[in-house]
Amino acid sequence: MKKKTRVFDRILTVVLSLLCIAWIYPVFMILMNSLKKETAITTSSAFELPTAETFNGLANFVDAIGSKGFLSAFLTSLTITVTSVVLILVCCSMCAWYITRVQNVFTKLCYFLFVFSMVVPFQMLMFTLASTSDQLRLNTPWNICIIYLGFGAGLAVFMFSGFMKSIPLEIEEAALIDGCNPLQTFFLIVIPVLKPTLISVGILETMWVWNDYLLPYLVLDRKKYSTIPILIQYFKGSYGKVEMGPMMACIMLTVLPIIIIYVFCQKYIIKGVADGAVKG
Repeated sequence: MKKKTRVFDRILTVVLSLLCIAWIYPVFMILMNSLKKETAITTSSAFELPTAETFNGLANFVDAIGSKGFLSAFLTSLTITVTSVVLILVCCSMCAWYITRVQNVFTKLCYFLFVFSMVVPFQMLMFTLASTSDQLRLNTPWNICIIYLGFGAGLAVFMFSGFMKSIPLEIEEAALIDGCNPLQTFFLIVIPVLKPTLISVGILETMWVWNDYLLPYLVLDRKKYSTIPILIQYFKGSYGKVEMGPMMACIMLTVLPIIIIYVFCQKYIIKGVADGAVKG
């Protein structure tokens, strides 16, 4: 049995290692080409490591940052991501707390509707959504977060509700006895316990909103506002030509913030999963 287990572990390790390489390889290719000269990217040298002749240093990153519209698009994406994620975390955690603690037909119906919203394809709603957002003036980076709240609520409420069920009700009852009102109980008692799940949901929602292309493309006024994914599609250099080097650098600058956030917050994700398993 031990020999079979060892063989299975080795096979599993090889398979997972190959999957990791398959996921990392595209990012590695983008990083490698972001350091090359333009002529090396558009030829067969695109799949080769940079050499002394093809290496371009950080010039592509300087050109990408200095290109027209990059800083504006970066700030637009940052504004949309921060406002949307904060709104999703606050509203959905409060909603999940109410659904979990108030057991009646209405809350059960709300929960099933939130779960059902996760299986509804965005393509079914996008044309109606674009028209409605224009009518309600939700086509700016400061209020598009309301639309993201609607689409992100399903997953967030589902995850928050699952963790809320593992929180002992006695803790909240003790807070109420000590004189806390419902809002104080939620923000002072529930939120600190919910921290690992908040971070987990926050990372997932951040990755989705930051990298989202279709929703901002349909809703935002593209003459005034452009996000990073939209800018990458229409990326052009100083002479109106699509320059592959700066575009690769622009992609890396887009991916980098998400990687940094994940690296620093991954311990909270692991802690959230572990706590949920122990408490459940």
